[in-house]
Amino acid sequence: MPAVSRRSQSVPLSPFRKLIPLADRAKAAGKHIYHLNIGQPDILTHPLAVEKFRKLPWQILDYSPSNGIASYREALCGYYARFGVSVSADEIMVTTGGSEAILFFMLACLDPGDEIIIPEPFYANYNGYAHMAGVDVVPITCDIADGFSIPSVEAFAEKITPRTRAIVITNPNNPTGACYSQDELERLSGIVREHDLFLCVDEVYREFSYDSPLQSILQLPGLDAHAVVIDSVSKRYSATGARVGALVCRNLAVRESVDRYAKLRLSPPGLGQRLSEVMLEDDGQYLQGVKEDYRRRRDIVYERLQQMPGVFSYEPGGAFYCFARFPIADSEDFCRWLLEDFSHEGATVMLSPGPGFYATPGLGLDECRIAYVLNTDDLGKAMDCLEAALAVYPGSTLSGADAGSDVASSARR
Repeated sequence: MPAVSRRSQSVPLSPFRKLIPLADRAKAAGKHIYHLNIGQPDILTHPLAVEKFRKLPWQILDYSPSNGIASYREALCGYYARFGVSVSADEIMVTTGGSEAILFFMLACLDPGDEIIIPEPFYANYNGYAHMAGVDVVPITCDIADGFSIPSVEAFAEKITPRTRAIVITNPNNPTGACYSQDELERLSGIVREHDLFLCVDEVYREFSYDSPLQSILQLPGLDAHAVVIDSVSKRYSATGARVGALVCRNLAVRESVDRYAKLRLSPPGLGQRLSEVMLEDDGQYLQGVKEDYRRRRDIVYERLQQMPGVFSYEPGGAFYCFARFPIADSEDFCRWLLEDFSHEGATVMLSPGPGFYATPGLGLDECRIAYVLNTDDLGKAMDCLEAALAVYPGSTLSGADAGSDVASSARR
């Protein structure tokens, strides 16, 4: 029998989906699962836009231009202008979700063997796309104790080599929920200009910054040749299935390189672009409501984690994720045990194990990512499950005295 490629056998597994077979078996056995493992919101896709979309006249679902429908790209210019970002339609490449934008960036801006520096923990699929592009990920470790803030300029300087070509961040961050300040972004800006690197910023959670306005990297001066922004409608409008993203860049050489790959894949999703354009027409009230909903969900998760003995948490500033440290030695085993061996009132909770978000071996063993994408009632029940599970988990690292302590192990950022 012909053998499959070595590349396919070594590509990193998704930490969001690797436990799906266990979850499927648990569901088949009648167990209810609260999914906090993946960023799939339960919020309705923009209802008014969906209604308008259903009435759009079309008879042939044709190819769109490889860089996206012109009217949609023009509409995106107006969207970015709300955030003080001035771009032209030509500086926007519409992609098949943010995922394709990430891959296009790596293929267009880096060669096999080049290095990218990424603060860890990071969005796990960066590892997979880097593997596909033959690019080496160089992690720079952030600390849960300070809410995963960006490391110092000196820490970055130690990681830069002749093969370094880019720094990649997500702001607000997935998986940590950290929001990077203007000072932190300016530090990164100085580094990439000094060393002539690209700065790729994944801004798909732009709307969900709860405590202070978010600064886009496209607002900083002097970065036109360096800045690449990744974007998507998936989380903004709870439209993950639309599969519409964007790569935004003022660097003409980058855009021309990306365009070569875009033409090879023909076109991004036509229906998704039409829906996305309609969603942009009147989204202010919708987005404000969604942001407030996620803020309430964040508060529930943060407050409940504070009450759990042995759990170390912080208050995430954005996105809809929290990375927490638990009194466990092996988060992979803990997440498996939750699905296979634990039940609380006929239900359990599904989390994402921490190691999949790190490139450094041995990190994240006592950490998990929580995606607070469920409504507040279900989220409360999920936290009940998690608290009950930690009290009986055979692999708990809590001593008897620790188990009786209060919330001293939790910290507000």
